[in-house]
Amino acid sequence: MTTTYGTIPTSGPPNLEYISRAKQRIKAGLGTRRPWKAMLNFRSLKIPGGGAAEALSRVAVNVSYFRMNYAMVALLILFLSLLWHPISLIVFLLLMAAWLFLYFLRDEPLVLLGHLVDDRLVLVAMAVLTVALLLLTDATVNILGAVAVAVVAVVAHAAFRRTEDLFLGEEEEAAAAALAGAA
Repeated sequence: MTTTYGTIPTSGPPNLEYISRAKQRIKAGLGTRRPWKAMLNFRSLKIPGGGAAEALSRVAVNVSYFRMNYAMVALLILFLSLLWHPISLIVFLLLMAAWLFLYFLRDEPLVLLGHLVDDRLVLVAMAVLTVALLLLTDATVNILGAVAVAVVAVVAHAAFRRTEDLFLGEEEEAAAAALAGAA
């Protein structure tokens, strides 16, 4: 019979490892999004000279490039609109856990029933689910107002932010082309 008395365990308790790994994922996940400096660079703001066509092109490229940043801005606006509605705020915080798990902090692509789920589909599905569940909490005016403010803020920034200084990967170029083709 062997005894383990006096030996030092090589790993900590499982809960502490999970918390430590979650902290690392949060730091890495939120730290690797598009730089806020690049997004908020005032020297990159300019009225589109080519009219509506250039504005729509800019919106397509910027929404594709700054997708995660725009999602964070929209969620912040929604959160601020719910501060005086405690039930809605509780629902929102639960939904934020889903957002973190399914969108912001994923290391690997989402696989559902053996199929790869596109990042944009997850974004749209989570946005629709968030708004739909929040509308059930009787804060309709606040929610619709916040969504309207968020859409106006995102589209305005995307239309005025020049795209010449952005480094687009293959995925962003394809997404921007698809958005521009749909417009």
